[in-house]
Amino acid sequence: MNAEIAGDAISQEDAAAKAAVLIESLPWLKRFAGKIIVVKFGGNAMVDDDLKRAFAEDMVYLRHAGIRPVVVHGGGPQISAALKERGIASEFRGGLRVTTPEVMTVVKDVLTTQVNTELVDLINTHGEFGVGLSGESGDLFGGRRRGTVIDGEEVDLGLVGDVVEVDPSVVLELLDDGMIPVVSSVAPDLDEPGRFLNVNADSAAASLAVALGAAKLVILTDVAGLYSDWPNRDSLVSHLTAAELEGLLPTLESGMIPKMTACLEAVDGGVDKSAIIDGRIPHSILLEIFTQQGIGTEVVK
Repeated sequence: MNAEIAGDAISQEDAAAKAAVLIESLPWLKRFAGKIIVVKFGGNAMVDDDLKRAFAEDMVYLRHAGIRPVVVHGGGPQISAALKERGIASEFRGGLRVTTPEVMTVVKDVLTTQVNTELVDLINTHGEFGVGLSGESGDLFGGRRRGTVIDGEEVDLGLVGDVVEVDPSVVLELLDDGMIPVVSSVAPDLDEPGRFLNVNADSAAASLAVALGAAKLVILTDVAGLYSDWPNRDSLVSHLTAAELEGLLPTLESGMIPKMTACLEAVDGGVDKSAIIDGRIPHSILLEIFTQQGIGTEVVK
């Protein structure tokens, strides 16, 4: 009998703990109800099967909680693997992949038919919610070629571009139908019809978040957040303004600059908040959105 009583007590404690977690999410459920949240899916979460499944669960949870999630993804590791399989060398300049027409064919194939399809399928194990899109779907993205500057000299990167135009109509229609759009970071070239550009997924996510009037942009990374004095682990910044971030940008590690620039572009464009979070933590999206302390680094105006 004592064992039964003890078992009941433990069950009640567990139930109380779960109730506390649920009630903590109430203010955030109220704040984000009906709002759009754009999530850039990347980093280790893209290549770890358990993390991929957890991410898909998070997106479906948001949808059932009355939030309207939109996913934007790249696919660097998968592209590099596919190029290697086909005997095509990967070349990076200034941290960006040099994209020849041959490489672009692989990029488009991997992003739109491999990465996008897998993520949509994972979401759809919980109901028919996921819909795959690319920048060419409904003229969603329009891009223009860009180069980069190395040691003071302009360098040609081939078919690498920036998203310069966004027509969010197709995404809004899907959201209104209760769907979860999953967008790959390929954009038609506005200057040459029929040609496609490899665009940075962080920047594409920011551009889409602005065009959608999103309440928040969340970018998954492989670090705990932004460090003001890397590699000093005690310098993690949990919250900063756009003006503070702009001052920090020139001092950041090269790999962090595109992500933090995307956060800055989103907030400057009218998105209420943007954040980078550690995608290596299962269900990191839910921790960021539904807990008081959140995780990672949040940027506000």
